[in-house]
Amino acid sequence: MPTVLNEKGYRFFFFSNEGNPQEPCHIHVRKNGALAKFWISEKCSLADNIGFTAKELNEISTIINENTKKIKEAWNGFFFE
Repeated sequence: MPTVLNEKGYRFFFFSNEGNPQEPCHIHVRKNGALAKFWISEKCSLADNIGFTAKELNEISTIINENTKKIKEAWNGFFFE
């Protein structure tokens, strides 16, 4: 489970096995038992949420959008290099 980023108590990561066939670029986020998944493209979009509030999801979205390049580089580096 490669961790890409830790910020404001949130852990941003992806699984080393992301489906067969592999799903498009996305990031999982965990904090205090809550878990969410965001698709990564020009702007992130929520795929799943278990336990985060709307305020937390907005905060997470901001963090992801500020780090999209880093997330994509980590994803591509892990799965394609």
